Amino acid sequence: MRRTGEMSQAGRREPLPAAPRGGRTVLGVLVENGQQRPSAQNTAITRHLSGSENAFPPAGKDEISNCVVSTTSKQDFAIYTDEPEEKENFSCQEDEELESSLCELDTSAMTSSIHLLLDLSTASPMLVDTSFRSRPEDQMGDPITLMTVGEYAEDIHQYLREAEVKYRPKPYYMRKQPDITTEMRAILVDWLVEVGEEYKLRTETLYLAVNYLDRFLSCMSVLRGKLQLVGTAAILLAAKYEEIYPPEVDEFVYITDDTYTKRQLLRMEHLLLKVLAFDLTVPTINQFLLQYIHKHGVCFRTENFARYLAELSLLEADPFLKYLPSQTAAAAYCLANYTVNKSFWPETLASFTGYSLSEIVPCLTDLHKTCLDAPHCQLQAIKEKYKHPKYLQVSLLEPPAVLPLR
Repeated sequence: MRRTGEMSQAGRREPLPAAPRGGRTVLGVLVENGQQRPSAQNTAITRHLSGSENAFPPAGKDEISNCVVSTTSKQDFAIYTDEPEEKENFSCQEDEELESSLCELDTSAMTSSIHLLLDLSTASPMLVDTSFRSRPEDQMGDPITLMTVGEYAEDIHQYLREAEVKYRPKPYYMRKQPDITTEMRAILVDWLVEVGEEYKLRTETLYLAVNYLDRFLSCMSVLRGKLQLVGTAAILLAAKYEEIYPPEVDEFVYITDDTYTKRQLLRMEHLLLKVLAFDLTVPTINQFLLQYIHKHGVCFRTENFARYLAELSLLEADPFLKYLPSQTAAAAYCLANYTVNKSFWPETLASFTGYSLSEIVPCLTDLHKTCLDAPHCQLQAIKEKYKHPKYLQVSLLEPPAVLPLR
């Protein structure tokens, strides 16, 4: 895996010296006003794979008794109230204070529980090009599921469409974050992709982790020094939920290059669960995309290119959080289908989803631009992932420069 260099607040990187540890890649250091923060020993954050310095200012090694995370001179978190200009301070004191503070947390978009586990990530259709005999493990479908899901496909889709509205992040929450930027969030998501690849986590685990991260940040303002801790707790929680054999907690401490302690990570996991109101079963772009493919099959190359496009959308909070997961999945399907097969949105899916092509066009336009810009983006984890032969190197495909949408 490649290493990242130092990172400015604007998102530019400079080369770092050779990695002091073998086998790990570390995020660069996010610096403020161009000045690197002190404490060089504690500035490492792992991209898990060959490393050196931290992309976010480090968390202190010393823990404070009965705190969720160690505090800094500024508040680590603030709870958003209904009024954007007002915030209720959250000082990370005793656990009892944490619980009472969370009582006033704005969780209007995430209060109802989903009681059914609709694991559609295992329902990918067995529609494979005849020239290929295998596919990635997390794309293999369960034959029993595939035979039975058709009868309930419309009911499941309708349920997911209702749930995606309840459990979506606030579209423009980054505008209310005082200390982190969209570039920092993108770096974190890029790192989560590499963590997923290193530990061979399921695709759905990544999508869940990003959902948990965005929903948390929708309600809590976070200092940059804690951002990676939130991201690590999110993928830890997603792995526990989705994986049969999730990595141990110590592994997630390791991938931060011991920037945070096990105690800090577990306490952040606890806080994350409280902020999310324990609502972990949420619809994702991946679930909708696999449902579309199951309903109207495409070749393996088209499927993988659609998956690549869908993951690219995770990097950019703006504009993609303003679209529902079902819309982004539809846009990924359309762009992949047009790139490979010169066809956009089949009538079968228009009838199934209720989306006309014109309703998908705004998201499709944004996704097309993101795909065209991907080769020039500094964050390359997703592109490198889909260069692998098991994905047929679909990240090397280029969509048409102009889409005939008018």
